[in-house]
Formats: sequence, C-alpha cells, structure tokens
Amino acid sequence: MLTVAVDAMGGDAAPRVEVEGAILAARSYPVKILLVGRQEVLRRELAEHLADHLPIEIVNATEVITMDDAAAKAVRAKRDSSVRVAARLVRDGRAHGLVSAGNTGAVMATAKIVLGTLPGVHRPALASVFPTLKGTAAVVIDVGANVDSTPQMLAQFAVMGEVYSRVICKQERPRVGLLSIGEEEHKGNDLTHQATPMLKELSLDFIGNVEGRDLFSGEADVVVCDGFIGNVALKVSEGLVEIIKFMLQDSLNATITRKIGYVLARTAFDDFKKRVDYSEYGGAPLLGLKGVCIICHGRSNPNAIKNAIRVAIEFSKGRVNETIEAALGGENREQAPAAVGD
Repeated sequence: MLTVAVDAMGGDAAPRVEVEGAILAARSYPVKILLVGRQEVLRRELAEHLADHLPIEIVNATEVITMDDAAAKAVRAKRDSSVRVAARLVRDGRAHGLVSAGNTGAVMATAKIVLGTLPGVHRPALASVFPTLKGTAAVVIDVGANVDSTPQMLAQFAVMGEVYSRVICKQERPRVGLLSIGEEEHKGNDLTHQATPMLKELSLDFIGNVEGRDLFSGEADVVVCDGFIGNVALKVSEGLVEIIKFMLQDSLNATITRKIGYVLARTAFDDFKKRVDYSEYGGAPLLGLKGVCIICHGRSNPNAIKNAIRVAIEFSKGRVNETIEAALGGENREQAPAAVGD
C-alpha cells in the first residue's frame, strides 16, 4: 500500500475539504493517507465522519502558510508548516507523494528546498492536463512554476511532459508542440526561435509550433511553453469554462421553463461539466523533483483532493521520476542542486 501525505491546512476551505477528500481516496484506492496539520483541529474534523476504520493517520504540524503569506518569507520563517512537514515525510521515505492545495509559490519553494531536483534538471515545471475535442488529454507544461524560461529549460519541459503523457495519460507516442503565435516556424519570439532547434534534436515526436486553440484541439499531446504564458493560458481557460457552464445552465433553465427536451439537455449538460471539471483531473504535478508533489487549486473540492491523491499514486507506481531522469540522462549532465533539508 502506497502512502500519500496531504497538506491538510493549505486550501481555501481547509481542513474540511482535505479531510473529506482524504476519506474519499481512502475508500476508493489502496492507499494510506497522512493528514498533516494541527492535530487537534484535524481530530475534530475527522470525528465528524465515520472514518475510524480507514487507513488515515494525523501528523502534527504547528504552523500554517496562508494564501496571503509572501511565499519566500513564509518558507524560511515557518519551518514547522504543514506543507514543510508533509515534504519531509516524502524526503524521509514515510510517504510516496505530497498533495497540497496551499499557497502555490510556497508549495513549489518548499518542495524544491526539501526534496531537491533530479540530476540535470535546471528547474522543476508545473504540468496541467487539458481536455481535448478528441477525448484525449493534453499536457501543458509549464503553467506557472517559471515565469522566465531559457530555451534549454523548454527542451527539458518537453522531455518531462512527454514522459508524463506516456506514463500517466497512456499516450504511446505523444506529439509535442511548442506554443507560439503561429504554426510557421518563423513566427514567435526569441525564446521559441532558440528553443525550436533544441526540440528538433530530441528523440521526441516534435510537431513544431502550435497555437492557443491547439490546447484543446487534440493535435498535440504535450504543449510546451514558459510559465508566464502557460499560467495565463490556464487562467483564461478556467475562466472561459466557468462562463460557458454558466451560460449553458442559463439556457438549460430556459429550456426547463419551456418544458422542451429537459432530460436530454440535462444529460448533455452534466456530461459537459464532467469533461471540463478540473476536479476530475486532480492537481498539477511539479515535474523534475526527487519526489512526488501534486499542487491543487486553492478552491479545490473534496473530489479534486481525492483525484490528486490518485494522481500521486499513479505517479509513484509509474516511476515517472526514474523515467524522466533516464530520458534526460544524455541531454544535460550538469549536476542539479540537492535537497538542503532543514
């Protein structure tokens, strides 16, 4: 049985959402959950559920990094924070992965400090899964870990994203595209122009430039970009999905009023919501670490936490880190920084 440490104090509605998500996961998967946070608070929350028979254990952490905390300062000052204690559990081998819906900057900084990066990795990168028109999943990397990237970093993102697509999304030969403002190779900026020849040299199925619409078209299985562009694309997409859901619900209500095609309309709407619901995809893995770290939305619901735990399990079972390290082996032998511990 694998063990996953959950930062139970990080999300907007913590610890209720994290506890309920952990219970859902423990009932659904062969996993042990370590709920990390203020033990008296977590005990009270767990007591409200029939969870005594489940493999859930509380690990005490006396401090909490809030969404309002400056990430760098909080990571240095709050050494007994729930996310830091959870990361130590992974580093020390007590857990196979970490799930957190906390302050994204703090989670990334903590994971990098405590776990360290894989050999040869310049910077870890956040990968997010987008639903496509073909019913497949597109891995977009980076979606916010690095707002400034080098061409070498984009090449590494491509390798890491391709491995994740193969192992987790089950794409046999993922097609890798570089996000740009046009499909033609001469379009883009200095970063994309310099990254293109590096991507061509990799042993990947590189299909060249792709445009914003290809995040959802299914033409590419992996879309590579710097974290600034990737995060903007992610947030725009999330906002657009919310607007479409609202507009469809509004139209559905009008349909109900007219009593026409209600059952079919409701079924179609429910199917649409499931296909675009971020909670079905779990969180975003921080690739390139010596460990498994899944970062969730701050507003995650219990289903999102449950699925993030599932992703952590699949990540560990699939030996994604070992595969990334092997794939990067011949690309860059520059030694990555080790974990500095506490």
